Amino acid sequence: MSSHDATLEFEYETPSRAQLVAESVSREIGEIDDDRSQTTIEHQQSVVRIEIAAADVIALRAALNTWFSLVDVAERTATIGERTLESS
Repeated sequence: MSSHDATLEFEYETPSRAQLVAESVSREIGEIDDDRSQTTIEHQQSVVRIEIAAADVIALRAALNTWFSLVDVAERTATIGERTLESS
């Protein structure tokens, strides 16, 4: 299927932050994937790796935009949660 692919790597300050982000976005695996693109996520220590395989460049671009957005939301939400806990 894949004639186009991309690997995204996000490195975090702590393994727990990487795990939180990975668990947050991994819930979308299977919900977003279709016959044009497939994604896998793995988490090792402080790194989250997202691998995208796509049938065409348009599907790859759409998948990249989606996963960048999902990771961004997960990161911002984790930061807000962390600040809330610190101020309690």
